[in-house]
Amino acid sequence: MEVKNQVSPDMQVAMNFFSEAEDGPFVMLNLLKFKDRAEYDDGSDTNLSGREAYQKYGNVVSQCLQKVGGRLIFGGMVTGLLLGEIEENWDMVALVEYPSLEAFRSMTSLPEFTAASKHRSAGLAGQLNIKVKPGGLVS
Repeated sequence: MEVKNQVSPDMQVAMNFFSEAEDGPFVMLNLLKFKDRAEYDDGSDTNLSGREAYQKYGNVVSQCLQKVGGRLIFGGMVTGLLLGEIEENWDMVALVEYPSLEAFRSMTSLPEFTAASKHRSAGLAGQLNIKVKPGGLVS
């Protein structure tokens, strides 16, 4: 399996994701890799680490989540790998629950979310976002 960290999805992938049939609540698994130093397009906040820049984004997103009925289930720093092999581990994992695909889409259209996205881009070296539906092996 090849893993490719990205900061933003390409347009076709995003269009396919948001055109899926609505099927209720889901959880987004976020695997995050931070830059050592934040890199803003305008050269500002050069004293911030990537993690600190991403935290600025996260503070705004937590408010946006409440507006659309979502919630952070879990967030934590990655401290080890027990099974499998990867070239480089992610720095942080976050599980975010959304009531619907439409709620997620609405959140990404909020002006404050759009404005805060500069902190996300400045702080992230890459990430994986994996949509997960309830059910499966564990009940």
